[in-house]
Amino acid sequence: MIRVLIVDDQEMIRAGLRTIVSSSPEIEVAADVGDAFAALDYLENNPVDVVLMDIRMPGIDGVEATTRIRRTHTSEQVKVIILTTFEHDENVYAALSAGANGFLGKGVGPVELIAGITDVMTGGGALSAAAAAAAISRVAEAPLQRVDESLARRFEALTPRERDVVIAVTRGISNDEIAAEMFVSPFTVKTHANRAMAKVGARDRAQLVAFAYQAGIVADR
Repeated sequence: MIRVLIVDDQEMIRAGLRTIVSSSPEIEVAADVGDAFAALDYLENNPVDVVLMDIRMPGIDGVEATTRIRRTHTSEQVKVIILTTFEHDENVYAALSAGANGFLGKGVGPVELIAGITDVMTGGGALSAAAAAAAISRVAEAPLQRVDESLARRFEALTPRERDVVIAVTRGISNDEIAAEMFVSPFTVKTHANRAMAKVGARDRAQLVAFAYQAGIVADR
């Protein structure tokens, strides 16, 4: 059973998230709290697998809260998924740089939310299409001074199909869209992406995108 902590300053949103999350037989809501300080206090004495963290809250925001969680809990111990209505570049990058495992807009549907939670627990990364596009645009805007040769060597271990999936991921499209283009199942796309992340040492899709650009494997920069 996956134990989830919901952190949001709006009671109505917490109630909605609790209803959605609890609908999955594989997930239970351990608690829901209204601010990051309460979340940090809860984590001191209670086991949690995933934290659904609002990014904009009074006191300290979700990015700072994630930074503090990472001081005491590794990514293997506690996964953090940032939830927000603001899928902007700086928010995506700040959250992922702080150690978040995923970034989902509050507009995602129940299926995508549940999938995001289960994905991070199996080593994937929950990244909504808008968040992926934001992260990619941030990386693409940064001038590539030189190819990172050590990263490039990691990408040499990818199969041709895994490489194709990585390049597709850098375009910010979903697994379903990649699957339709490649005439395979979304599960196959996810498998290739996860294997690619493992081979190059990326913790999530956003970092996989960054590594791909740094390794110089994306031609249309």
